[in-house]
Amino acid sequence: MAIDELLDEHEQSERVLEWLRRNGAALIGGIALGLAAIGGWKWWDNHQIQQQAQVANQYQAALDAIEAKDKGAEAKVKALGQNTYHTLAALRLAQSQVVANQRDQAIATLRSIKSEDPAIAEIVNLRLARLLIEAKQADAALKLLTNATTPTAIAVRGDAQLALGQRAKAQEAYTQAMTKLDVASPQRRLLELKLTEAGGSPVKPEAKS
Repeated sequence: MAIDELLDEHEQSERVLEWLRRNGAALIGGIALGLAAIGGWKWWDNHQIQQQAQVANQYQAALDAIEAKDKGAEAKVKALGQNTYHTLAALRLAQSQVVANQRDQAIATLRSIKSEDPAIAEIVNLRLARLLIEAKQADAALKLLTNATTPTAIAVRGDAQLALGQRAKAQEAYTQAMTKLDVASPQRRLLELKLTEAGGSPVKPEAKS
């Protein structure tokens, strides 16, 4: 190998060493930071899994307490916080309270549910509205169903209006609900009876040719 080539290699080696002396600390720090980030992510992932498992266990404990008619069931449901587990457990708790003729407690349980899911919110509002109508609080039930769009919700709105003596509005609600149902739907027959009770006359659908 030529002398000049040896000198070039030596010079290059010196430059590399000099670069490492100047940037070694930052390089090591970057590697350490990257390893810490990976470790932190894994810790967070494991932490989340552990939390989910814990909440799932709490949810099952709440369900077991409800089934056993344990006096501590309500507290166990509340301890779940505001999440899907709480919503499901609270719906089950309210159902058991209705069966036990604890209507006021069931109303309070349903009112504690805060869900951003429109489908779940409608289920909660429907169950709550029915209980409020039974509790002679039809005006409160009506507020829950102001923007009702499904046949069932519109029909319950009609129930609230009928309970408030708003017979014309109840007739309109029952009629509107029927237009959203198939002619052969069992629910339609029930709505026809309610419409008649409200003073209306069900219109027989025209037979299709």
